[in-house]
Amino acid sequence: MFDPRLLAAIVMVLWASCYPLITLGLDDAPHLTFAALRAIIAGTVLITVAGLKHAPLPRTPAAWGWIILAGLSMTTFGYFGMFHAADFLSPGLATVIESLQPLLASLLAIVFLRERLGPAAWFGLVLGIIGVVLIAGPRIFAPGGASTALGIGFVVLATSGVAIGNIAIKMLSVEVDAAMAMGLQLLVGALPITFLALVTETPSAINWSPVFIISLLGLALPGTALAYWLWQTTLKSLDVSKAAAFSFLVPIIGVSLGAGFFGEPLTASVISGVIFAAIGVYLASRPRKSRSRSALTPPAS
Repeated sequence: MFDPRLLAAIVMVLWASCYPLITLGLDDAPHLTFAALRAIIAGTVLITVAGLKHAPLPRTPAAWGWIILAGLSMTTFGYFGMFHAADFLSPGLATVIESLQPLLASLLAIVFLRERLGPAAWFGLVLGIIGVVLIAGPRIFAPGGASTALGIGFVVLATSGVAIGNIAIKMLSVEVDAAMAMGLQLLVGALPITFLALVTETPSAINWSPVFIISLLGLALPGTALAYWLWQTTLKSLDVSKAAAFSFLVPIIGVSLGAGFFGEPLTASVISGVIFAAIGVYLASRPRKSRSRSALTPPAS
């Protein structure tokens, strides 16, 4: 069996490619239409995989409740924020700001899953956040920073949705097959996005260019279907706070992609932020010697 930390790192690489792919395809499709197509394709692929494995549908109302929560948070709010943020932020910066997700996930995991972080893990989270601030801060206070701040608001909406969804997925990780759970939550989350797209946009306005097709399939298949399946597999054996801490790898990937493909500058502040983030992910994700409670034990009602 693969080390869950390796799987978490692979997921972060796949997710780090999402903002660049969204940027490539936005000129050819309305925002919400693009987001809905991504969710529907990815969800359909995962449900098909689950069917081929003869995975059963969720059997309990509680499981369906967690799936609905995951769909609304991770897919509806997450995709709404991601696809609108791309209008205001460069792909590298948007990817870096997304790294705030571990703090939100850790706080939620502590409250709802009774996970516990040691001093080193908390210090790692703090270092990761400092790294993100060093990278994003100068751009917020630069001329035109208001639009940057709005874009960051959309990214925070997206990452908050993902953080809440992580709690739901953790609760599903033992009871429901990974492909089935992630496929269902994607299709559930796609419903509100599709409705909004039909009401506010013209879905037929898509330009099916080669660039858009590559962008859409890259987002839907490796960026979503594969990444989400690996993510739930990871959460079967890794605490949410530990797994989410790997998001601090995203600044390194995001800065590299931004500099290599979108001409984003590599300043001293950016480099320092990447170093802080790398140290943070190491400290926040290394395993503890003992755990007082199972991460799967929900808090008493």
